[in-house]
Amino acid sequence: MRVYDLAHSRTGDKGNTANISVICYQEKDWEFLQRELTPERVMEAFRHIARGPVRRYELRNLKAFNFVIDNALGGGVTVSLAQDIHGKSLCSVMLGIELPDREPTAALR
Repeated sequence: MRVYDLAHSRTGDKGNTANISVICYQEKDWEFLQRELTPERVMEAFRHIARGPVRRYELRNLKAFNFVIDNALGGGVTVSLAQDIHGKSLCSVMLGIELPDREPTAALR
């Protein structure tokens, strides 16, 4: 299972920092993502792009998360030589993160 099976994502930039939102499709998936989509798991997925750290902000009422990843954009828009200077494609990395399979609950059987 991957994040894209449970959520969608948007990305923004603030200098050399990426903001990546993860928004659950269904309310029932929020607690699973809260448990499994940790800052450590996200940093591991972005290790080839970012130096971190990664901070996760929980938006329980929206069933969403905002991940803030420092040192992720090659210095920022004005100095980066990257093709994606705003980091818009980083949501694809987030959505591709593998998650452990979960046990089916009574509601899912």
